[in-house]
Amino acid sequence: MSVFLSSQKIIKDWIDYNNHMNVSYYLLIFDKFGADVLNDIFKMGEHSAKTTGKSTMIVETNITYNQELKINDMVDINLVYFEHDKKRLQYKMEMIHKEKKYLASTIEALALYVDLNTRKVSEFETEKVQIMDDYIKANRDKFDYKDLKFSSKLKK
Repeated sequence: MSVFLSSQKIIKDWIDYNNHMNVSYYLLIFDKFGADVLNDIFKMGEHSAKTTGKSTMIVETNITYNQELKINDMVDINLVYFEHDKKRLQYKMEMIHKEKKYLASTIEALALYVDLNTRKVSEFETEKVQIMDDYIKANRDKFDYKDLKFSSKLKK
């Protein structure tokens, strides 16, 4: 199972000379249409960066490229796992072809919560911990706990 985050159409600019989506745009889609959605849910996105000086920065990823995508394909970005500790976010997302329902790609990411003024890692505020914990509780039955690469890096 998973939690729907957003949908996106594959555009011409993302297609390479092999007539399919270039690998660099998988990361762009996961970042802009997955991670940014999560950051907004958890109040750590652009608004937070501009108003509180705190946001997240990805420090490690693992991407799989399971099946190619072509121009005008529509994909859904779904969250398949999320966890956190005092300073880190760990999540895994999938990219599913909207019409044909095949798995196109996955990404697992480890991100740090950062004070942008000092450029140092910071602990989450109590309010943000509560938002994340409530989100986990509400969606736990939709998460897939297998094949995770970064769980040992969380300090729970």
